[in-house]
Amino acid sequence: MKVYITRRIPEPGIEMIRKEHEVEINPYDRVLTREELLQAVKGKDGILCLLTDKIDAELFDAAGPQLKVVSNYAVGYDNIDVNEATKRGIVVTNTPGVLTETTADLAWALILSTARRIVEADKFTRAGKYQGWAPMLFLGQDVYGKTLGIIGMGRIGQAVARRAKGFNMKVLYNDIRRIPEELEKELNATFVSLDELLEQSDFVSLHTYLSPETYHLINEERLKKMKKTAYLINTARGPIIDETALVRALKEGWIAGAGLDVYEFEPKLVPGLAECENAVLLPHIASASVETRTKMATMAAENLLAVLAGKVPPNPVNPEVLKK
Repeated sequence: MKVYITRRIPEPGIEMIRKEHEVEINPYDRVLTREELLQAVKGKDGILCLLTDKIDAELFDAAGPQLKVVSNYAVGYDNIDVNEATKRGIVVTNTPGVLTETTADLAWALILSTARRIVEADKFTRAGKYQGWAPMLFLGQDVYGKTLGIIGMGRIGQAVARRAKGFNMKVLYNDIRRIPEELEKELNATFVSLDELLEQSDFVSLHTYLSPETYHLINEERLKKMKKTAYLINTARGPIIDETALVRALKEGWIAGAGLDVYEFEPKLVPGLAECENAVLLPHIASASVETRTKMATMAAENLLAVLAGKVPPNPVNPEVLKK
């Protein structure tokens, strides 16, 4: 069968598919334009795509009725119109669980680098400005013993909370539902309202999914509820934060700083964000370890190959299609 991969992924995943099917890969080191993508998927039986690819009715029409599976190289799948895929009998899959620990590591890297002004200090030193130790040079904030607020206590939120034990932190969390009491005890985490979390936390880390309910969850009103000494960390989805409001918060001192790996209009930054020295800005690298990205590739390949072989994939997003 014919498979299209919308961006080059680690070779082990590609080789798995090549052993059984004809594979075509995006030849460019960039996201395809809409026109290029619609042309590339024509006549394909399977598509392995990324979060940066919009997979909708128009694309399904372009691919043709033989399309059987869309394997997303990601945990999230808000780039895919799952309802439309389900109507057409197309199986959608994802790669859950694999990037939990890697993303939690990066969230902590952002917590530490924002609090201790690591990026600012690195630039200062490289520029030849360091003239020796000084009592007031790059004063940051302690992390040990502070309060960590986690919004979204799923797999990644829990992994972030576990790491907080090593820093003797008080952990507050908010989610649409409470986690089991025994898990709260294990994580030493307390369920509170969103307002309480924002008002009491020294670090607020976002780990919720993107939905109409969480779009701009962190807006001007909620940024103003945070401590002036607090830091906002986002390794979830960019549009959870109103970034125009965030720029004002950073420039006007509503909060102390922010660490971002995702953006509202990714890959574009809202005006003024790049100039904020109290923000650490990363290019969406939460899962970017060799081990994790390779495992994502093999998981995505396994999902795709299973569907093309008429089997149940390990990670179906719309399993109801398989019952038809």
